[in-house]
Amino acid sequence: MKKKIEIKPAPAKATAGKQKDWLDEPVGELTVDVYQTHEDVVIQSAIAGIEPEDLDISIEKDVVTIRGKREKQFEEKQENYFYQECFWGQFSRKIILPAEVNSSKAQATMKNGILCIRIPKTKRKKKTKVSIK
Repeated sequence: MKKKIEIKPAPAKATAGKQKDWLDEPVGELTVDVYQTHEDVVIQSAIAGIEPEDLDISIEKDVVTIRGKREKQFEEKQENYFYQECFWGQFSRKIILPAEVNSSKAQATMKNGILCIRIPKTKRKKKTKVSIK
């Protein structure tokens, strides 16, 4: 069964209070596939180890932003690792959309750790005749 994820509007920029320094915590970048069908722009990403409600997806103009945080399930000493390739902590990804879309009709689902966002493309005339007066 697919889980629906709410598409949230982009948050307003906060002007009051202390801003967090971007060096405070490393932020990983999601890997994504972006393609189009005849009707939609589709974004897919494998995001294992996270619940759908822990994702924040927003669309502002022609940019989709996906944010979240993957919590480490256990802690092991650094010297005990042979390989350490998994990223734990905050992650995000901004994707510039390759076509005009109707963001109000966007839908996101997550199944077996695969996030799939479908955003309908707008249907506009490609050619407009201009009259000379």
